[in-house]
Amino acid sequence: MGKERKKIEIKRALVIQEIQDYCIIFFGLVLYALGWTGFLLPNQITTGGVTGIAAIVFFASTIPVAVTYFCINGVLLLISIKIFGFKFSLKTIVNVLILTFVLSFLQIIIKEPLVKGEPFMSCILGGVLCGLGLGLVFNFKGSTGGTDIIALLINKYKNISIGKGLLICDLLIICSSYAVFQSLEKIVYGLVVMGVTSYTVDMVLNGARQSVQFFIFSEKYGEIADTIVEQAHRGCTLLDGTGWYSKKSAKVLVVMAKKTESVTIFRIVKSIDPSAFISQSSVIGVYGQGFDQLKV
Repeated sequence: MGKERKKIEIKRALVIQEIQDYCIIFFGLVLYALGWTGFLLPNQITTGGVTGIAAIVFFASTIPVAVTYFCINGVLLLISIKIFGFKFSLKTIVNVLILTFVLSFLQIIIKEPLVKGEPFMSCILGGVLCGLGLGLVFNFKGSTGGTDIIALLINKYKNISIGKGLLICDLLIICSSYAVFQSLEKIVYGLVVMGVTSYTVDMVLNGARQSVQFFIFSEKYGEIADTIVEQAHRGCTLLDGTGWYSKKSAKVLVVMAKKTESVTIFRIVKSIDPSAFISQSSVIGVYGQGFDQLKV
């Protein structure tokens, strides 16, 4: 009964944490939408991503950004579900619906630039807000869909990294704005926004996509390993060790995980054995099942 109750408590804590994660993702999406509708769209500045395509369509035809954004993502998500599965795409679907609503709402109430007569400052502020928003979304395992899905598809079938795939897509979208504005200045503004956004995302993530390695020393190693496998969906390796000072034998759990999953693992260990000894270290590269695919 005690074990079952403990499992229920852990599951409840993880559900609460999932709700908190969605709240932070929602806040990130609001920041991203505010950057677009408050600084970029009123100044006729566009940048990469599906939102950039939606902005170009809006300037060319006055179709609301939210409508085009939702339609394009709807098609891409159908492709994503077919190739990557529904479970992989579920959180992205929720995020796309939320961002569609927020973009639509803010575009209705914001008619003028929040900073008037300063297009370059709008580029910087809009890029920072978009970067902050995306950084929060990515840091809590969210996604806005769009060109992320295209980059994943390119990476799946071609030996092109996700980062390069995103860069190619964004450059093509920004350069295509010339067909609407006939202005190189707008392209330069778009490139500035892309650079500021990318830098801000990197600052927020601070390497959160890196892999980490855990060494966990605890007498409750079995329960911790079972919970990590069940809740964090990460494998564990059990090693035999000996404390040289105490001369006592000990069991050591080795866990490889994404850096974004480190908080989950810490919470699991703390909930089971608050006195456990944990060592965490960054890993330059991890290849294999559940991590990066080894490509030549």
